[in-house]
Amino acid sequence: MSEVEHFLAAKNKLGEGPVWNPAEQALYWVDIESHCFHRLYPTTGAHEVFSVGLPVGVLALRAAGGLIMATKRGFAFWDSQKGLHFIADPEADKPHTRFNDGAVDCQGRFWAGTMCDPPESCDEPGGCLYRLDADASIHTMETGLTISNGIGWSPDHKLMYLTDTPRHMIYVYDFDAATGAIANRRPFIHTPEDEGVPDGLAVDSQGFIWSARWGGWKITRYDPTGKAEREIHLPVQYPTSCAFGGEHLDELYITSAWTALTEGQKQQQPYAGDLFRVKMDIQGLEQPKFAG
Repeated sequence: MSEVEHFLAAKNKLGEGPVWNPAEQALYWVDIESHCFHRLYPTTGAHEVFSVGLPVGVLALRAAGGLIMATKRGFAFWDSQKGLHFIADPEADKPHTRFNDGAVDCQGRFWAGTMCDPPESCDEPGGCLYRLDADASIHTMETGLTISNGIGWSPDHKLMYLTDTPRHMIYVYDFDAATGAIANRRPFIHTPEDEGVPDGLAVDSQGFIWSARWGGWKITRYDPTGKAEREIHLPVQYPTSCAFGGEHLDELYITSAWTALTEGQKQQQPYAGDLFRVKMDIQGLEQPKFAG
């Protein structure tokens, strides 16, 4: 593993959800609070920013072309010609929630979770986890979450991991790839109270989980039993998520945020909100595309 590389001065207020597109050799990610998403071609340095006009919690690639997004107004398709096309909003009756993180499973279903926005706007945990199938049907898969966050699957598709940030918890479920059902939720990782809280995550080809530690200045890699195996220390307090990219999926891209910093902290952390890269001796997994 090489040193942490300060890769792009993105200056994201709340950078999140990196996704690698192998066909383009490009990295996509969102800036939730700036209502936009980014596309970067690392080999050339070409960088584009696309305004969406509302908070986008997460995006993913779509098999039919373009992107699928989970936004403040629900699920939507996006393409460069037509912009946003809204599909459905399972929380249209909840004005104080928004979508946060998500991912696509091995069968092309898009999973995305919600949170109260702002977090203190709900009297009780108001986050849910939804599954959007290729036929546009929406299924409520989990309720009672505080901030639904990083999600991923084991390489054999038998386990699903889900982060609930304020609870310092990453849960693991039994996952049925054929039906998309989840069962038998149990704690997988409870992160230390004094090391920040778990945010976005990525799963590598060995089945290890890389979890960004919001407020903790680092990314932690956990083995399949939940034991911390290594850490990547960063020059920013609020790393948000990570994804494997590059031609051989052996480069870890890390997003970050400055939204929670004071003015004094911003001066002390000039790279806050920027994009980082670490060249690895480990490969990630190609991220599936939404089938709808």
